[in-house]
Amino acid sequence: MTKGILGKKVGMTQIFTETGEFIPVTVIEATPNVVLQVKTLETDGYEAVQVGFDDKREVLSNKPAKGHAAKANTTPKRFIREFKNIEGLEVGQEITVEQFAAGDVVDVTGTSKGKGFQGVIKRHGQSRGPMAHGSRYHRRPGSMGPVAPNRVFKGKNLAGRMGGNRVTIQNLEIVQVIPEKNVLLIKGNVPGAKKSLIIVKSAVKAAK
Repeated sequence: MTKGILGKKVGMTQIFTETGEFIPVTVIEATPNVVLQVKTLETDGYEAVQVGFDDKREVLSNKPAKGHAAKANTTPKRFIREFKNIEGLEVGQEITVEQFAAGDVVDVTGTSKGKGFQGVIKRHGQSRGPMAHGSRYHRRPGSMGPVAPNRVFKGKNLAGRMGGNRVTIQNLEIVQVIPEKNVLLIKGNVPGAKKSLIIVKSAVKAAK
């Protein structure tokens, strides 16, 4: 069965294992998520569980949001997302970090840091030209393609807005679960800035 939870990226640190191995970890704070709605094939046309995370102030909530949260006996939530292939949950039930254990393999989704308008070297990893005085080609994009079509093909790697995309990193290992602090320690780095929303799900391509 799929497991999933919404959390907030706190930052990175490092821990030592019992054997003395040094592991860099990302700290994800996942306070209990509340099931706001259970979608079924009959009523919604597909099966999913709608989950809310991070309480929102009353002032920032409108009447429909308050009514939707009231059905689950909770307060309006800042982030609402859906998980598929999760069974056995009811409206109002809480999802905590305790469903995960050290050694679990998960997929982590976040929004990558926005880097603004960047050139082809930073954005696509292209090589630069010679930096000598006689060179008239330093950090420019290079060839735009063949002469024959008289146009630039769609999808050509050019300068533009970089970052700020939804990114999923697969098969990351949970190193430690700290239930009393609602914290997951995940090996390696995960996408996104500090305090950004992170979605942790059971890995879809984990080695059997």
